[in-house]
Amino acid sequence: MKLHWMLAVGLLATAPVAHSALEYPSRPVRIIVSFAAGGPADFVARLIGQKLSEQWKQPVVVDNRGGAGGNIGTALAAQSPADGYTFLLTTSVFTANPSLYRKTGYDPFKDFDPVVLTANSATIVSRHPSFSVKSMQELATLSKAGAIPYASPGVGTAGHLAAELFITMTGASLQQVPYKGAGPAMTGLLSGEVKLGFTAVPPLIGLSKAGKLIPIAVTSPKRLSVLPNVPTVAESYPGFQVDNMYGVLAPKGTSKTVVRKVNGDIVAVLAQPAIRQRLEAEAFDVVGNTPEEFGQYLRAEFTKWAKVIKASGAKVD
Repeated sequence: MKLHWMLAVGLLATAPVAHSALEYPSRPVRIIVSFAAGGPADFVARLIGQKLSEQWKQPVVVDNRGGAGGNIGTALAAQSPADGYTFLLTTSVFTANPSLYRKTGYDPFKDFDPVVLTANSATIVSRHPSFSVKSMQELATLSKAGAIPYASPGVGTAGHLAAELFITMTGASLQQVPYKGAGPAMTGLLSGEVKLGFTAVPPLIGLSKAGKLIPIAVTSPKRLSVLPNVPTVAESYPGFQVDNMYGVLAPKGTSKTVVRKVNGDIVAVLAQPAIRQRLEAEAFDVVGNTPEEFGQYLRAEFTKWAKVIKASGAKVD
């Protein structure tokens, strides 16, 4: 009799959890993007968010919170309730900033649970037409006569990290001009406010075809199919590689059932031919892994960039 009573209690205790899991989501879901609107992170969040909204029959709201190299939006997500209705879509700043900043407002492992790595993309080195440098070797040589300013989407972004890795490998002298996201960085480059940029690839595709900006090199290990005539940095400096990740995380303590559901739903979205083609056309490398695999990736990236940042001496107060 006692055993039957315990089983009954157990079933009653688990029933609300199962019921709520079946109903999830029952209200709007927010995706915080730690950069301004108009950049690649915003593009990925809105593309995926639209499809999730269609599937869930609930609004998926993209909330752009740029600033402080991604720290403002990330800290906001870290402080949000772990109720399954707030997620963070971030980039490589997530694992780099703890080594760059004295205080970030978050801990990448204590404050978050990994959900899924949606995609990776390369960084591209480009120039304003009025700046005549044609290769990475020429850039390194010219910079030794005086530091050359370059635009990045912000401190700790893949653009910043790519420049720091280039500096440590070549001895080049470059001075970062950090913007509040890829969109503002592209505006700075287009206006000629800064003549050199280390930024995300997608915005450059159309601009380079129009001759408004000139690509110099990409940071991927192989040339990109969308820009086949643009060499890799590794062709001049073997071993050079920088990928920018676009990952989704949840505040620490979010239900594992919800994390699994959101992971599966996003992976299903990424598997849709139209979505995959759209991302690949913008030079994204679609991933869609498990929470465990994403967690391992984050640990490896944290270790990698901690070493590069220490070697470069880069710090932000």
